[in-house]
This record gives sequence, C-alpha cells and structure tokens, in this order.
Amino acid sequence: MGEFRMPSLGSDMEKGTLVEWLKKPGDTVRPGDVVAVIETEKGAIEIEAFEAGTFERSLVDIGQTVPVGTPIAVINGGVRPSAPIAAPAAAVPRQAASAPPMAPRIAGPVEGLKVSPAARKLAAERGIDVTQIRGSGPDGSIVFTDVESYAPGVKPTAQAPIPSAPSKEKRATPPDMGMRSIIAAATARSKREIPHYYLSHEVDITRALKWLAKTNTRRTPDERLLPAVLLLKALARALRKHPGFNGFYEENAFRLSDRIHIGVAIAIRGGGLVAPAIHDTDKLSLDDLMERLRDLVTRVRQGRFRSSEISDPTITLTSLGERGVDTVIPVIYPPQVAILGAGTPRKQPMIADGKVRVRDVITLSLAGDHRASDGHSGALFLVAWANLLQHPEEL
Repeated sequence: MGEFRMPSLGSDMEKGTLVEWLKKPGDTVRPGDVVAVIETEKGAIEIEAFEAGTFERSLVDIGQTVPVGTPIAVINGGVRPSAPIAAPAAAVPRQAASAPPMAPRIAGPVEGLKVSPAARKLAAERGIDVTQIRGSGPDGSIVFTDVESYAPGVKPTAQAPIPSAPSKEKRATPPDMGMRSIIAAATARSKREIPHYYLSHEVDITRALKWLAKTNTRRTPDERLLPAVLLLKALARALRKHPGFNGFYEENAFRLSDRIHIGVAIAIRGGGLVAPAIHDTDKLSLDDLMERLRDLVTRVRQGRFRSSEISDPTITLTSLGERGVDTVIPVIYPPQVAILGAGTPRKQPMIADGKVRVRDVITLSLAGDHRASDGHSGALFLVAWANLLQHPEEL
C-alpha cells in the first residue's frame, strides 16, 4: 500500500488545490496514467503515476488546498508520488489557488448531474451543454477528459446555462498576480543564489531558413515546421557534446542528467510564463518535435499541462522570435544550471564570400551558472549550437 502525495512541481510551489479525480476506487493505475488534476498559480496540472497499483481511496476532498507532500490518496502497489515532494527551498508567502467544491447537484436543466469543477469550467469556455456528455468518472460524473474529448453532434442550447468559474479570458485582466508572485520569487532566488554569467552570439541562419522554406513547400499547412524546432533539435544535439549544461545544481554540487528534457518558455493567457519540458528532445525527429511543440503550446494556452512536464526540464529555451527583439538575456530557473535565449531573426548586411550580402541573422544567448561551468565552456557550447543550425538537413 502506498500514499500518493501532493507533488512539488518546482521550488516555487508550496501547495496545490485538488480539482478533479480521474481515478475511482478499484481502478487500475498504470505508469503514466493521470490520477488527478490539481490547480496551482501556473494553471490546471495533470498529476501522473510512475508505478502500477490499484486506486483504493482518496484522502483529500475536491476543492481542498493542501501543502506539498500531503498524502492525497492511497494506491495499493506502492505508487510513488508523481514528483519530488521535498519542501521548496525558498518559501514566499502568496495567495493559494482556489477551486469550487464538486456540487452534488447542478441547478436548472442539469439537476442531478455530477460535473467536476475542471470539467464544468472547460465546458463553459467551449460553450458545451454538459447534458450531452456521457460521464466516465465515479458514479457517472463528468470529468475534464470527457469534456475535452467531446465532439458535439448538435449545437449546444442557449437555454442551458452552466454554472462555472470565470473563463480564463475573463480572469486575464488584470494579469494573474499569483503567477506574477511565483515568477518574482523564482527569479529573485535565482539572482540571489546563482552567480550568472552571460554570452551572446550572432548566427547566420540564411541557409537554415531556406532549407525550412523548401521543406515546407512540399507539406500541408498542418505538417509544416517552424524555426523553433530547428533551434530545439540543434540545442539538444549541442547538449550531447556539452553535457555540463544539462542537469541540476543541488546540495552544493552539480548533478548531470543523462536525459535531455528541454523546457520551452510559453506565455500564459492573462500574464505569466511556464516552461514545460519536451522529454528526450534529442531522440525526436523534427516532425515529432513539431507535433510535441504544437500540443504543448495548445495545452499551456488552455492552462493545462502535466506534472512531469513541469517538474523535470533539464535546461530551458526562451524565444522571443515573435516579439521583435534582437536579444534576450534570460534568468536561470533553479535548480537548472543554464538557460538559452533566441531573438527575432532579422536581415542585416554581412561579409560572405568576400562580399557584403544581406543575410538572415539571429542572436543566440546563454545564461550560465558559474558554479557548474565557466565562460570558456559556455562559449564552446553556444558556438556548437550555432554551428549545428548551419546544417539543418543533418538535424
């Protein structure tokens, strides 16, 4: 018998609010199964199991907020918590996320229908009549995944309003101060504890963009690649050559990771930023990487991602290519030891083949932790990343 605990999804998390159970007593739990949905300042996060077992009972009620490490369920078979449960290194007081408790009855035309808070909220955002959905949760209740996978055959009726929390768009103004507070806490801790050094490098990506344009002409719009996938794949390959930037600085020592999980910084609607991981980035083809990136951005914009995506990035890439800036100087997210930045591709004159030519150029940047590396190794790593971008057909 094992306790399934409220996970820690980063050093900036102190507590979480349970908003939905996706397993009920007697259900089989397999590694990778989503057991519950919790809400933090970062959004709704799906909590996964890492070992097999049988869901015995819940220990925390829907809508209850509990600290990191609190047992929230009992799963026979000894399922471990889905992420490290150590308390955050730097606790910063902030307002806890909240969620309404599951109502046993929904007023109006849907009286007697059980709908979880997360499912109710998603249905409201999508304009879906929950009476048209068959629930797969405990006692036939409608859960988040039921709404997410629902393909309506008829338009939802306007006469059946669904009680729900405000939509993300309505909550977006002013920007969420809970998210702002955790970003402030994480970056303040980073600048206080990590001796940063910074490097930047201008890279001619004319050949890469031409290769990308030629490749995309043979593809349908939904199959086309974005420049971001070249950046990610080239970065992953550079990390194989320079592994000293892939890992964590903990307990006064650098711990190398043998797997490459690149976190991708994505803006959240209404303000804030998260950087969930694309797992084993180096092992993915460009097409698979594009598919993962699209899926990740879509779910983050919906305020939904998985605990494993948040808890285990080994390095982070932040790109402001759509924002029009030349250079970004990012701040390391502890306990990672490096973060990379990419500015907006731009045209500028350069000397090529002894002549002045107009070339497509991008500025790549690196913020490194001086406790784990130095400017010399950082320069070699940054140039390796740049050189790999010169040969996109080999990625």
